[in-house]
Amino acid sequence: MNRLIALLPSFVDRRVRVLAWLSLVFQIALIGTGGAVRLTGSGLGCPTWPSCTDSSFVSTPEMGIHGIIEFANRMLTFVLALIVIAAFLSVVRYWRARRDLFVITLLQGLSIPLQAVIGGITVLTGLNPYIVGLHFVISILLVVNATIFVYRAYRGRRGPLRIAPLWALATAHIASLFVAITVIVGILTTGSGPHAGDAKTPRNGLDAELLQHLHSWPAYVLLGLTVVLVIGAIAQKLPMRGWVLTLLGVEALQVVVGLTQARLGLPPLLVGIHMVLAGLLVAAMTAVVLSMRSSSASSQSADAAPVGESATAESTAAR
Repeated sequence: MNRLIALLPSFVDRRVRVLAWLSLVFQIALIGTGGAVRLTGSGLGCPTWPSCTDSSFVSTPEMGIHGIIEFANRMLTFVLALIVIAAFLSVVRYWRARRDLFVITLLQGLSIPLQAVIGGITVLTGLNPYIVGLHFVISILLVVNATIFVYRAYRGRRGPLRIAPLWALATAHIASLFVAITVIVGILTTGSGPHAGDAKTPRNGLDAELLQHLHSWPAYVLLGLTVVLVIGAIAQKLPMRGWVLTLLGVEALQVVVGLTQARLGLPPLLVGIHMVLAGLLVAAMTAVVLSMRSSSASSQSADAAPVGESATAESTAAR
């Protein structure tokens, strides 16, 4: 056992950062595969849970392409589970020095069974649009979590200082609120639209055309706030201007895809791209908010040396 523990990282090294990136990439990929399940009408490709059928854990040839798509999405969850477990183990040895990473990876680990249960409820309720929406909300929150993991793995713990002007910090937080509103209204819009995941699945009964307009309003407000952030960040040469420009780029692409899919009658491919971009939008917004504050110098030193060495350094500094 001690030999196995000795193989684990003793500080934030390249292995930890790779796992952080993998957790973010696969969280967003899961949004894409979940969208593929819904957009191809494969939501009930595996009609039972946790097995695919009453007699088989995996999809069978008789279930066709829908069974393959749904089962592949379930298998991706297992891949993500392995990544999350590895990420948690990668921070265990120095959890006292980096409790932030310990909590982040622990929450990721707890999310796996939670998402599995909600996914099971989704199947057992015949793809209830509100349960499907809840499933997506948790996926978005996990993208936020994974983004924080990546950011903190490189920058260290959250510092006490604000490195952005108050106007920028306030604008970023207001923009993040409109990101949340845009995502929630988008979920309701999807729940009222044609892509239910199965031909027999009921919709939420809301006016789809009206919701499409309501979905665009907070998105345009968000775009305007981001333009203000970009202009101010460039004019004042703020250090987070790169993140803000990234956010603007994702928003611009999202607007183009959103308008195009609306005019073309919601083709499945564009709707799927729109869903993945929602994950990227949330990740970019999270990074912008995180970049408004400094990183702790003590946590940076903890990242740069093994646990024993960092503890000695802290003791020396205290003297």
